[in-house]
Amino acid sequence: MKKPYISGIQQMGIGVGNVHEAWKWYRKNLGVDVPIFEEAAEASLMLPYTGGEPRKRHAVLAMNLNGGGGFEIWQYVGRTPQKPSFEILPGDLGINIAKIKSSDVSKTFNKLKNNGVKLLSERLTDPRGKEHFYFSDPYNNIFEVVHSDQWFGQRYRVNGGIVGAVVGVSDIDRSMVFYKEILGYNQVEYDIKDSANDFGEWNSDGFSFRRVLLTREAPYHGPFSEMLGKTEIELIQVKGREPKKIYADRFWGDLGFIHLCFDIVGMNEMRELCASFGSPFTVDSSNSFDMGEAAGHFSYVEDPDGTLIEFVETHKIPIMKKIGWYLDLRKRKPEKKLPKLMLKALSLNRVKD
Repeated sequence: MKKPYISGIQQMGIGVGNVHEAWKWYRKNLGVDVPIFEEAAEASLMLPYTGGEPRKRHAVLAMNLNGGGGFEIWQYVGRTPQKPSFEILPGDLGINIAKIKSSDVSKTFNKLKNNGVKLLSERLTDPRGKEHFYFSDPYNNIFEVVHSDQWFGQRYRVNGGIVGAVVGVSDIDRSMVFYKEILGYNQVEYDIKDSANDFGEWNSDGFSFRRVLLTREAPYHGPFSEMLGKTEIELIQVKGREPKKIYADRFWGDLGFIHLCFDIVGMNEMRELCASFGSPFTVDSSNSFDMGEAAGHFSYVEDPDGTLIEFVETHKIPIMKKIGWYLDLRKRKPEKKLPKLMLKALSLNRVKD
């Protein structure tokens, strides 16, 4: 098997003002209650995106063990995170929406409604005929709930974790080269021009868009591929106005969706692949970077509009923290899936409110 290959979306990075308050909200409403790591440390390698200075932060990576990617909930320490100076609108450049998977969209809708979550639309049918809807968290981050038939587990709730993202771009045809050739999203599920009425009140100005939904034809490989599952990326390009860059004049880690992270095998090969398409690594931890309870090799690239994509080659994760059971993935064949029972043992670390 030729490297590099992608195991799936590992997590969505979310900058918040209070990491523990935000995580409690995400646990209650979205079930991301299994921590992979929690660490207070200094982000010393992200200098291109933190004003040229190391910045202290507190971060939690938490998963929903039904399947899908996790949430990396990220808070500056000693610095007040900044919000955008403008209202983010659909099609602005960057991560617009995080996609959440659900086995029953109607039940997820009713649960969030009963919990008092701000719903931005009714349950609707997307351009491919699948039921979905949008909601906002208390921090003005927008999520889309989409139907999925692929599950790692089915405990406690009907929803899982991150299954993709909606990314605002300035030129879809140019961006499709990046997402196809580097990230492998080579299947077009739809390519339409419409007024995006399904965005509900978020598109109250009635702009029109070109929208392209991309999926991956290639099977996912790697230790976490079964848990992370299949994913999708929707690119949207607004018509009739000039889109703004969501993180213009702000730092990585400020409020909002800060990056989309992929779990990969073959970091050296990924470095070469990205460079060959004119998207060199802008950050590279080199070898192994220790995050306290977990470790790995991470890097960042930018899509054609500067949206941050993270790659992580995982080296160590905690399976059962209480007894000190940590798994060193460097001692295993990288393309081999981890046993399902081993990954389900992560639930022993579950945080219950």
